[in-house]
Amino acid sequence: MAILLGVDTGGTYTDAVLMRDEDVVLASAKSLTTRHDLAEGVGSAVAAVLASSCIEPQDISLASLSTTLATNALVEGQGARVALVYIGFAERDLTAQGLQDALGDDPVLLTQGGHTHDGSEAATLNTTGIVDWAKAQDVSAFAIAAQFGTRNPAHEVAARDAVRAATGKPVTCSHELSAKLGGPKRALTAVLNARLIGLTHRLIGRAERALRDLGIGAPLMVVRGDGALMSADQAQERPIETILSGPAASIVGARWLTSAKHALVSDIGGTTTDIALLEKGRPVIDPDGARVGPHRTMVEAVAMRTYGLGGDSEVHISDEGLEAQVTLGPKRVLPIALAALDAPDIVHTTLDAQLNRAVPGEHDARFVRRVAGQDDIGLTDRALSVLVRITETPQPLGDVLKTRLDGQALRQLVSRGLVQVAGPTPTDALHVLGRAAHWDTEASEKALMLLARKRGGSGDRHAADAVGMARRIVDALTAATGTALLEAAFANDGMDAPSTLARHDLLHRGLQRTPGLVQIQAGLSVPVVGLGASAQMTYPAVGSWLNAETLLPDHGDVANAIGAVTGRIRMTQEGMVTSPGEGLYRAHLAEAPKDFADAESALTAMEDALRALARADAENAGAASVHLHVTRDIKRVTIEAREMFVEARITVEATGRPRIASHEVETAL
Repeated sequence: MAILLGVDTGGTYTDAVLMRDEDVVLASAKSLTTRHDLAEGVGSAVAAVLASSCIEPQDISLASLSTTLATNALVEGQGARVALVYIGFAERDLTAQGLQDALGDDPVLLTQGGHTHDGSEAATLNTTGIVDWAKAQDVSAFAIAAQFGTRNPAHEVAARDAVRAATGKPVTCSHELSAKLGGPKRALTAVLNARLIGLTHRLIGRAERALRDLGIGAPLMVVRGDGALMSADQAQERPIETILSGPAASIVGARWLTSAKHALVSDIGGTTTDIALLEKGRPVIDPDGARVGPHRTMVEAVAMRTYGLGGDSEVHISDEGLEAQVTLGPKRVLPIALAALDAPDIVHTTLDAQLNRAVPGEHDARFVRRVAGQDDIGLTDRALSVLVRITETPQPLGDVLKTRLDGQALRQLVSRGLVQVAGPTPTDALHVLGRAAHWDTEASEKALMLLARKRGGSGDRHAADAVGMARRIVDALTAATGTALLEAAFANDGMDAPSTLARHDLLHRGLQRTPGLVQIQAGLSVPVVGLGASAQMTYPAVGSWLNAETLLPDHGDVANAIGAVTGRIRMTQEGMVTSPGEGLYRAHLAEAPKDFADAESALTAMEDALRALARADAENAGAASVHLHVTRDIKRVTIEAREMFVEARITVEATGRPRIASHEVETAL
């Protein structure tokens, strides 16, 4: 018998689950995610699940972690300051694929070098200039992308080695993350990977120590964005592959919990709602690479649509027009109910004082606190001046912001993860309505009363009382979730402009069965699997809104943790063989391109190299026995009745179960 431990670190909760042989859930537990030190939440959740199950720590044979950390960081615009070395590209290439938007104010070096499409050197690499520039940058990590770096990675490797030696800082090469062409998109993926390295190192390192402190000696696995497992060491090198890790684990968990063959799976967390399609019992993979927020990467992942919509989404009330509109997200804030649990005197005293004022204030029911242990590299002087006013204890936001420019500085601090804002959320609304009672309901009532008494363009209050305000917020959550599911459904159906269709008046008339001369009915044709801590409280209304069957499985609140231990190791390596001239076949190997006189020799050399790399990756991830599957996608054209080789893409997939789990099962047998 093998005992498996799954842990999921979400934006609000850290979940832990113990399973026996992937067959039975023995126990589950939750703890608040502790952003200042994620290991505290991991340790608390694991300790709780061990206590409730009476399982000894040394009996655990596999530990696996899924996390929304990377996803949330990208959605919220967080991450460390990084620098990009962009080799062989023009300045206009910075605007492609959203690269400049992702970089923001982070430094970029455009320098000569790179290769042509056949792997030949396009220009000499100026390594000395790159090193001089890199040493002058105040950043946490570097990303390097060279033109046609997947056809010949020599310049990326040379720049990486030089920058790493000169600065001692982490360096990510674009060819290490994808074998596909598309320089700007690879560069974007490398930038995001570099930005996440520090966050991921802190999470995984502290999580491993927390497990060791509890006496758990099992190796730690991490869930990738496609639902497969990788080792903790691999995750620290390639954290970008963990984007959508938590959501991908939830899809694997949903399949295990419901046995559903065809369904939309919607996982509502604190920060995001993640929607994916189960088809023939397997999650659909995104052929264009994972999209998170505005970013389209080259990371293979579940075809997931991620929305900044969760239980802790920031509540916005627009005063434009006669009737104020309630909208949610995409930023996450700390619920007032939770902030009051941490600092009851400060929160209640502040809320009472604000309620006693005759005129509502701009920053009513909003607080701010500092997140410990974060660096302040690259902050503006104004941001630093605001940061020094903020303590680790919640403070009224109005006491911290002195000018409008301070508000801009605060947004920078929030985006860097240095401070956290607390304010009204759907979680507070659920507390007011009696559907949740985890934290301080009285504080939620006061905060929503402050929102309710504000007035819209018509001069009327937003709501008569806190309950009325809570209903408006929950109704907004229902509509936003339903719209997100419709958009995902239209996108999976291959429809153009799915966002527009999901919001079309005609569709909504059909959903609401509005009477008229034209009778229209609409609804989803597949069930919705609702997962997440608040799904039981919110998704029945979503199902009614969509005219859809809703599946709310037992243990759905820990589906991510279940998926973390029911996945498999799967490593993929891709390579290209091209034909730069008649009778010449070039295998673009990892070390350098190599030419052959016939196609089969080049294909075999490429395949052998990829087999070795894929097997090594799988074994390094802890796979017990590795199964290899090879795919050759060969493109040929016929010219004057003669078939000509154009190029071939070879893919090698290595799969297997984690070694320690397989060993324990075999021993028990």
